[in-house]
Amino acid sequence: MPKLIRLQLLFSWLSLDVVFGAMASMYFFQELFHVQLEWPIFVLLGLAVWTIYSLDHLLDARQSKRSSSSRRVFYRQNKLVLSVGILVAVVAGLTGAFYWLGWGKELQLTLVLIVAMGGCRWAIQKLGPVVLKEVSIALFYVVGSLWLPILRSEAQDLSWQALAFAIVFFMLALLNLWMLSFLDREDDRQDGFISIAMLLPPIQMIQWIRKLAFLGIFGTMASFILLPSFYRPFSCVLLLVFLVHYLTFFQSGLSATGKRQRMEISFWIPWLLLWI
Repeated sequence: MPKLIRLQLLFSWLSLDVVFGAMASMYFFQELFHVQLEWPIFVLLGLAVWTIYSLDHLLDARQSKRSSSSRRVFYRQNKLVLSVGILVAVVAGLTGAFYWLGWGKELQLTLVLIVAMGGCRWAIQKLGPVVLKEVSIALFYVVGSLWLPILRSEAQDLSWQALAFAIVFFMLALLNLWMLSFLDREDDRQDGFISIAMLLPPIQMIQWIRKLAFLGIFGTMASFILLPSFYRPFSCVLLLVFLVHYLTFFQSGLSATGKRQRMEISFWIPWLLLWI
């Protein structure tokens, strides 16, 4: 395997594309809610996202002993190194959080949020309907990205327009998960995992994906036209991410791995706000 392709796969398997996407998402909400976050907060978010995703992949790899998924095979073969890495990330994250945030309201509320998210995730996996799996992950992703920007925002910045963008971002995250679920449905079936893409007929799942994508595309176009000029860069950013998802998912001839990588990297687009 060529070294460049191997590096791209490692970048994706280690969820580093998701980490940088989450940091870009936080920057999106920072600008939307008129706050300034210190760079260590972005690092802490990156550590938290990497820990959650890596732990989730590690547990999946443990449950699927004969997986054909290259990601799960990678996690099973490197479980010791990755387990140590997760432990280091947790210790570094907690230490950094105490150092940069202090034992104040922000850290206390964040820890409560993390416990609540973990409890909801466990309850949905054990008791809840499968359809809530992607919904809950998308919700947690968005809440985690906007949590500190909202806590630090002023009351006048919590407008209905800004909160509407949070809802659209949730739709985008859900679209991403539905698309990935559809791409991974055969691997999930072989490994004994249940997802929404396995419960619905492929044609119906495609219809759901297409409708949600169109809703996001036309919704962001409408926000560009109808909302004040301040919100137009945010509308453009979300429109671009929706378009990349739609065009990538329905592009023929592109492998499932290539589609996954391109869609995950599209969440980096909010970094464009640095130059606007």
